[in-house]
Amino acid sequence: MNGYLVPANAKRGMLIFNIFRPFDLILFGCAGIAPSLLLLIILPTENIVMAILAILPACVTGLLVFPVPNYHNVLCILQSVYRFYTERRRYSWRGWCFYEQFKTTNSKK
Repeated sequence: MNGYLVPANAKRGMLIFNIFRPFDLILFGCAGIAPSLLLLIILPTENIVMAILAILPACVTGLLVFPVPNYHNVLCILQSVYRFYTERRRYSWRGWCFYEQFKTTNSKK
């Protein structure tokens, strides 16, 4: 009778605004917004190229923490792809039926 132990929204309650992890907001604030504000102050923004360069850190980190379906955000997708291609693991599988079959065969001899 639908006796689930963990509610479906258990992970969302641990997120900020039900979307962001604390690391995502720290990354967006420290590596995105802060350098962009500093560049906006330092660079002459009368030129459109300089204005785009000034807001580029905020745009890049904003895209990284953008929520994506079936993953948490773009940063998690990139981490998964990196781990998949760099940390190839080999899983050895032993089936329970084969193990029991070999165990009984060895005991008969």
